[in-house]
Amino acid sequence: MQMRKTLKQSVWIVALALSIGVSGATVRAVAAAQPQDQHQDYTNNKAYQQGMRDGKDDRAHNRDHYHKRHYKKDEDSKAYEAGYQASRNDHH
Repeated sequence: MQMRKTLKQSVWIVALALSIGVSGATVRAVAAAQPQDQHQDYTNNKAYQQGMRDGKDDRAHNRDHYHKRHYKKDEDSKAYEAGYQASRNDHH
């Protein structure tokens, strides 16, 4: 009888440990899937500054994303686009 009780306790402990492990992995996966670049500060990035200039120029000439720049680094492409969009949204 004692062995059966110990076996049940062991099964519950293993099930609990597995559920905690799966829950933790799920939380980490969801956190990793959150877009981080929305809050990225690109203001000192040269590609961002170029995007700002291109966006302002396009707005001044009433053009819709006339300038298309391509960068080798994905981070620079994101920075350029962030700068371009920021300049287009800035109506000063």
